[in-house]
Amino acid sequence: MNRDEIVNKVNDMLMQNFELTEDKLLPSSRFVEDLGLDSLDAVDMLVHLENQLNVKVDVEKFREVRTLGNVYDLVYEMSKELT
Repeated sequence: MNRDEIVNKVNDMLMQNFELTEDKLLPSSRFVEDLGLDSLDAVDMLVHLENQLNVKVDVEKFREVRTLGNVYDLVYEMSKELT
């Protein structure tokens, strides 16, 4: 997957599973402050990312994620490791 595909898939997953609107899904969007997601939502997001994008996300690296752009970068990095 290229980065644009990842951005689209992650955004689609967030809109479907967390009832977020597309206008809130910016690379600079912070989980708690901008998107209203909590730590339980972060765990759900990790599971959805792995299931829907067929990637294995490093939990330790995921803990460092603070913005949506960080998620895009991490998923892109993980997807490259699969190839």
